[in-house]
Amino acid sequence: LASLYAQWSDGGSGLLVTGNVQVDRRYVERPGNVCIDGAQDDAARARLAAWARAAKGTGAAAVIAQISHAGRQSNGMVNMAPVGPGDVAMTEMPSGFFGAPHAMTAAEVEEVVARFAHAAKVCAECGFDGVQLHAAHGYLLSSFLNPRANNRASLFGEGDPYHAGELTRRARPLMDAVRAVRAACGPAFCISVKLNSADFQEGGLTADEAREVALALQREGVDLLELTGGNYESGIYFDETSANPASLAEKRQSAGKRESTRLREAYFLEYAVGIRAALDAAAPPTLPLLVTGGWRTARAMRAALASGDCDVIGLGRPLCGDPRGAAKLLDGTLSALPRLEESLHAGPTSWRWLRRAPLKLLRLLPLLGQQSWYYCSILALARTGAPAEGV
Repeated sequence: LASLYAQWSDGGSGLLVTGNVQVDRRYVERPGNVCIDGAQDDAARARLAAWARAAKGTGAAAVIAQISHAGRQSNGMVNMAPVGPGDVAMTEMPSGFFGAPHAMTAAEVEEVVARFAHAAKVCAECGFDGVQLHAAHGYLLSSFLNPRANNRASLFGEGDPYHAGELTRRARPLMDAVRAVRAACGPAFCISVKLNSADFQEGGLTADEAREVALALQREGVDLLELTGGNYESGIYFDETSANPASLAEKRQSAGKRESTRLREAYFLEYAVGIRAALDAAAPPTLPLLVTGGWRTARAMRAALASGDCDVIGLGRPLCGDPRGAAKLLDGTLSALPRLEESLHAGPTSWRWLRRAPLKLLRLLPLLGQQSWYYCSILALARTGAPAEGV
């Protein structure tokens, strides 16, 4: 990890946000996740500190650790008995990938809040400049916000403090975690939240509700809000890795947002505009917005920043292929980052029909092939300083 993040530190990014760091090793997003669970011995702390030093290096101004709990989306290869806000299974995913969740008790929710605070404090002590609470993409904090996953009222009654009947109750685990992290780490430690701009599924978190959550986070003094969208069931990973993101655009339009003709490459910028207006209308200071997803051209990025629609541009997959991609955009060497997903294919080109296959398991094959290349490229960057071959 230290070698990998040293590559990205020297690549022109002003801020690095790590991948998932899990707060409970029983419930992880995939095998191999970094976990901060319980007391960390000297060796573990030394590895975390080396990671933070490498990420800041001589390039990036800061590094924050993304801390998360996978919840009902815990990887079935690790645990087929996950936990969630309710007992709603992942019926929209191929069977065998995820187990049926156990509905967490109030005491278990409080324990998770404490785990977020503990992980954040360890990160602070090891040299990270902040943490990002992952409350998006259907993971635990996100699933509490999602009425489709949060059926606590039917399980525990209307008196349950976290049930889906009221947005403030659904958002309580997230807000409690933000407060606990602030209490543990102090006012100078950066707290970011990654939030869905919408779940893009009928009955899920809506754009209007996401705006209300953003306002609540601003009132809590959060330092940076990253906007994204979707979850496993709504098809976010099918859409974002597709060479043709039309299906994601259709989801946005069906949720009441027009497709931007000027900046259509940024998946979630339209939602950022509405959230920015709401935040600006509330009491200052305004919460800075980071928008990730789809950015490729310098023109679009500069236009979004100049308009004030967002404050920070987030890049992910392009930097797996070129760790200096940000620097090349800034110095004019590149006017656009390559769309690696357009040249990544699992098997011969005749297999492309799998992307439209009626069975989700078949449609997963191209996705898994693309993801495998990104993982191989990350490993190659760490070991050799060059991305994987095959593009």
